[in-house]
Amino acid sequence: MSFSPKEPIENLNPKEFIVIKGARMNNLKNVDVGIPRNKLVVITGLSGSGKSSLAFDTLFAEGQRMYVESLSSYARQFLGRMEKPDVDYIKGVSPAIAIEQKAATKNPRSTVGTTTEIYDYLKLLFARIGKTISPVSGLEIKKDTVTDVVNWILTQPEGSKVLIQAPLQVKPDRTVIKELELLVQKGFTRIILDNEIKDIEDVLTQKINKPVQILVDRVIVKYDDDDTQFRISDSVQTAFFEGEGNCLITVLNGPSATFTDKFELDGITFEEPSVNLFTFNNPYGACKTCEGLGKVLGLDEDLIFPDKSLSIFEGAIAPWRTERMSDWLAPLIKNGIRFDFPIHRSLSDLDPEQRALLWSGNKYFKGLTAFFEELESQSSYKIQYRVLLSKYRGRTACPDCRGSRLRKDASYVKFNGKSITDLVLMPLHEAATFFNSLTLTPHQEKVGKRLLLEIKNRLEYMERVGLGYLTLNRLTSTLSGGEYQRIKLATSLGSALVGSMYILDEPSIGLHPRDTQRLISVLKSLRDMGNTVIVVEHEEEVMRAADEIIDIGPNAGIGGGNLVFQGNWAEIQAENSDTTSHTVKFLTGKDTIEVPKVRRKIADFIEVVGASENNLKDVSVKFPLGVLCVVTGVSGSGKSTLVRKVLYPAMARALGEYGDDSGKYKALTGSTDRITQIEIIDQNPIGKSSRSNPVTYVKAYDYIRQLMSDQPLAKNRDYKPAFFSFNVEGGRCETCNGEGEQVVEMQFMADIRLKCEGCGGKRFKQEILDIKYNDKNISEILNLTIDESIEFFKKENRLLERLRPLQDVGLGYVGLGQSSNTLSGGEAQRVKLASFLMKGNNDKGKTLFVFDEPTTGLHFHDIKKLLKAINALIDQGDSVIIIEHNMEVIKSADYIIDLGPEGGDKGGFVTFEGTPEEMIKMKNNYTADFLKENMK
Repeated sequence: MSFSPKEPIENLNPKEFIVIKGARMNNLKNVDVGIPRNKLVVITGLSGSGKSSLAFDTLFAEGQRMYVESLSSYARQFLGRMEKPDVDYIKGVSPAIAIEQKAATKNPRSTVGTTTEIYDYLKLLFARIGKTISPVSGLEIKKDTVTDVVNWILTQPEGSKVLIQAPLQVKPDRTVIKELELLVQKGFTRIILDNEIKDIEDVLTQKINKPVQILVDRVIVKYDDDDTQFRISDSVQTAFFEGEGNCLITVLNGPSATFTDKFELDGITFEEPSVNLFTFNNPYGACKTCEGLGKVLGLDEDLIFPDKSLSIFEGAIAPWRTERMSDWLAPLIKNGIRFDFPIHRSLSDLDPEQRALLWSGNKYFKGLTAFFEELESQSSYKIQYRVLLSKYRGRTACPDCRGSRLRKDASYVKFNGKSITDLVLMPLHEAATFFNSLTLTPHQEKVGKRLLLEIKNRLEYMERVGLGYLTLNRLTSTLSGGEYQRIKLATSLGSALVGSMYILDEPSIGLHPRDTQRLISVLKSLRDMGNTVIVVEHEEEVMRAADEIIDIGPNAGIGGGNLVFQGNWAEIQAENSDTTSHTVKFLTGKDTIEVPKVRRKIADFIEVVGASENNLKDVSVKFPLGVLCVVTGVSGSGKSTLVRKVLYPAMARALGEYGDDSGKYKALTGSTDRITQIEIIDQNPIGKSSRSNPVTYVKAYDYIRQLMSDQPLAKNRDYKPAFFSFNVEGGRCETCNGEGEQVVEMQFMADIRLKCEGCGGKRFKQEILDIKYNDKNISEILNLTIDESIEFFKKENRLLERLRPLQDVGLGYVGLGQSSNTLSGGEAQRVKLASFLMKGNNDKGKTLFVFDEPTTGLHFHDIKKLLKAINALIDQGDSVIIIEHNMEVIKSADYIIDLGPEGGDKGGFVTFEGTPEEMIKMKNNYTADFLKENMK
């Protein structure tokens, strides 16, 4: 059955609909569609069916082109070369904002706080109403102004006689007499010496060894006399100048007071709060130790004390375990009893003072600080000491700023008892609680009202998109694609734009079903503000909440590109059984992913003991081998920390591979000898260059280049395989260096990519394009999809061996030469999976595969294919661990490990280990509640 629109596209009103007529971008087949304005619209379909071609390559591209058209002549000069989307026409387009599923920035200075703009408002808040508190006395530091001094004088009884004085400041290169002579030249006539008023002329011949006060003025307090008040003000200002910031007021037969316009107390001069003081990207505000990066290369306690369950006697101090270095340990063991040090107590049970003593030492033994200083002093000429030092060094949190990146004295400024350092280090949900429970003075209310409103709103949006477990100090580069997209979504909400068209690319990625409802409420808020919200999505809950669902398909690649369904949730349920829409089939239960009839038996485990990295609460977890194991839990519960930061590097280290720094754990036990290789298949791009593509990643391009160079014309011209590469000089177009396009940096908006004028986007010189295989040149071959290429190269068996695994993991629609930076995280992950499926037999049955949310960007229909490919790995004896929220994958697992119960500091516990059948019996468990629905 082919889907027929309810109404001819020409009859739709552009004020009520975004009208797209004849869209032909990529694989779209002359699609006509009317998208209702100011509604929440979901565009769905199989991976590669044409969803993104419609949403981004057609709709957003036209919105961007129209925006550039309205800009300056500088921007418009590129307009002639900006390609218009291949479409008959688009009417009713609003200003377009795309929030794509791109990897977060790698900038080491970009944080969650700066990305969401919350930190910018915090800086202003602390600069305007923050109070600087002395770390010595705990008193607030205040700077006196001329007005403060005048007001104090005017509190004295009317008629009081007041002396306005300034302490005489003697410069290092002058004598007191010389300073007095200069005072006379300035017009001063009197000083106060020994509490007596004296003429300066009378003391110029004396020897003066006591403090001298300059008598700036003598006044009588008059309340309603403007001239007197002006005179007092002028004299006080002079006193501050002459006293270099200090002024003394004495009331005859009354009190006296000292004022200063310096920002100091307890003998310390403090920096006055300003925006730059709280800016770590500015040399003025950045921590001097780490230069605003938050980390330094220093001694890593986790390397020095690798196993904190050991006592000092048992060898808890790693550098002192060798026979040569045991001389440093011996005095501590021998004399510990003299100063009551428990050498037999485990390191984790020592109190902070005892831990500190290990570093500082005492008269009985030299501590670790002295030990490393000794190594440092000898490392310049003894290489073994340099090697030893490097073993215990790592990227550690800066000791001065606690990782907050700010200079130390910025933390002296407090707002309601908290410093900006405290706020950026606490989870966002805690920060939201702090700001929502503030008690403000009228002055704070007046000055901070607008700032606090912006901060509270943005914190609320961050919680609503399921990111309350993050901290403002978290590096943007450490976020997943889904987290980064939801941050951009929360920031867009904070900007409060109206009348815009938001296009989002799978914002539910990385979200537990528990958090999806909160995300939907955010999308609805964006819609209710007067925006059109278009979401490319596969999540069933988001589809249920949509005002309109547009399904593109029915299949991927050349089998897709048609509008196969448009309507709301109720209309989906009423759709009849002969529909071609895979989405409708799954949503109506006509097609399903079956629950496995038998779960695999578990024979072996590897166990991580005492994992305590990030929010993990000293947990011990058994990971079964030879089965499909799924690690799940709400967002921020510790899944990625456990698997990626602890298990993976620990296992890699056990296999003798060089891995990243491992998270904190006590031991790795179990059947580790059963694993000879560990592979992580995540969503990082398959190549860092735009030249990387699927066909080069799976090593199929080598065969294609050899094939082209074997053609008679190529042999006649002596073209080597390298001539058919766009990565090296020879056959590639030198205008664009084989890129096929040129990038124009627009500075104020997204970069514009223009087709190369030299080769017309074909990437090669014309003489190379003359070489053909089966009537196609190298450029035309690279434009084939995987599905098309398998048919095209059906006689080339060695090449087919490389291409078929890409088809098996559901990537048949991807172009052979498609740039890797246009692949989504889920697509990049499946390319990596395909590369492992085609590997030799050497490590089959002995490899542990770790997948990080492999269903990202996958339709139900594609998840079925993915599970088949993953089960193929297990059937050959390999082990698979998947971090996942998708219930279709969770119900297909042999073993589930659930973390929680919440995210952030309320997570980090193991809440369940066992089979899906055992899990659905649980109560008060978020994953179990959703799993019950899917296993019916």
